[in-house]
Amino acid sequence: MNTEVSTSMKTEKEWEPRIIAYCCNWCSYAGADLAGTSRIQYPTNARIVRVNCTGRLSPEFVLAALNMGADGVLVSGCHPGDCHYTSGNLKARARWALMETAIEQAGVDPRRVRLQWASASEAQIFADGVKAIVEQVRELGPIRSEWK
Repeated sequence: MNTEVSTSMKTEKEWEPRIIAYCCNWCSYAGADLAGTSRIQYPTNARIVRVNCTGRLSPEFVLAALNMGADGVLVSGCHPGDCHYTSGNLKARARWALMETAIEQAGVDPRRVRLQWASASEAQIFADGVKAIVEQVRELGPIRSEWK
């Protein structure tokens, strides 16, 4: 008898959130790398996608990640005023309201997405952001119940 349990057969208690983390190449991605080399503990639920700048991240990417099975999305970039591309993070911040509206219109709880600023030297802030979204999404449960 096969004793393996497929992911689709796991109970709600065994479920763990899947998080996509879009990280700025210049700050947050380096912060995530520093967290790893510094052995700062944070949940392994997040899969990091490196983007050149959070200002280039459109709501479609966030919706696509949620549509393809991610239970939550973290967007992490340079602090406003410290962008490698001068104003990319300001564009990301301005676009955030649009992103939350698009997510709500898709029938998804906007608490499934999080925007945070973390510089290359702020490994603990990055790790804390991952912990926060994992805990938030864990409380919300699997996303499959929200899509219309």
